[in-house]
Amino acid sequence: MTIRPIRELGDPVLRTPADEVRAFDGWLATLVRDLEETVDHPGRAGLAAPQIGVSVRVFSYNIDGVIGHMVNPVITELSEEIQDGDEGCLSVPGIWAPTVRAQHAVVDGFDVRGEPLRLEGEGLMARCLQHEVDHLDGKVFLDRLTGEARKSALRALRSR
Repeated sequence: MTIRPIRELGDPVLRTPADEVRAFDGWLATLVRDLEETVDHPGRAGLAAPQIGVSVRVFSYNIDGVIGHMVNPVITELSEEIQDGDEGCLSVPGIWAPTVRAQHAVVDGFDVRGEPLRLEGEGLMARCLQHEVDHLDGKVFLDRLTGEARKSALRALRSR
């Protein structure tokens, strides 16, 4: 079992758009296994490869006891209905803030063997899908904050 250390805000890998996976091989299988084993802990909903220092478009999720992954994800649908719950991030420990996301999301990509895969969900699953794809685009949830929520989160960051 391999639990990988989590990179924190300030590490440039978190601000760099990740590269597409081109080879569905043993290296990818090991990465996916590491992501799934690392996300398999209470309080962890998702983990993108850049968060463990690997700049490729892969993430794992752990929602309602279901652990999985996606390679080369693309958001293909977001509902107009929104949710505005608190969101946090393993790479920004201790900071939680109300973050607007679509209530429903659909993401298309591939599994570890290169087979087409579609993930979709409501609520927490939708939030996780959007959050992890943001990581693969070099963004963190703080980038989505506005107004007082943003000011408060940035103050909390500075005081750490």
